[in-house]
Amino acid sequence: MKPFFILCAISCFIAIFRLPIEYYTFLRIFISIGALIVIYNALRFKHYYVSILFLGILTLFNPIFPIYLYKKSIWIPLDVITGVLFLLLDFIEKTEQKNEEKKEHEKTQVQQTLPKMNTRDIIINPKKNKQD
Repeated sequence: MKPFFILCAISCFIAIFRLPIEYYTFLRIFISIGALIVIYNALRFKHYYVSILFLGILTLFNPIFPIYLYKKSIWIPLDVITGVLFLLLDFIEKTEQKNEEKKEHEKTQVQQTLPKMNTRDIIINPKKNKQD
């Protein structure tokens, strides 16, 4: 997913330039797919603020019922903000993976340093065997 998000960000940054209308149609489809993927993953991991943010991006860039902002000066900041948000997703995922690896490493170190206590494994039988 990381390369796809980076491609979404690059396509948003390219949209700053004056290009044919076909590119902007492609951009709407591409960003909508990316926003849907982000919304799905954010809801799956219960990151509701991210899902609300990308729901706004999905609404703005949806190709089915397009929102036309007729001035290029309005679209330029929106494209830049959307591109930055897609790039931030990549960096946030990297830091979360590093934190998870660090926690796993610390957990294994703690398990290695603690002595094993097998108190549950000992069975105490108060009755003596009759064979004695």
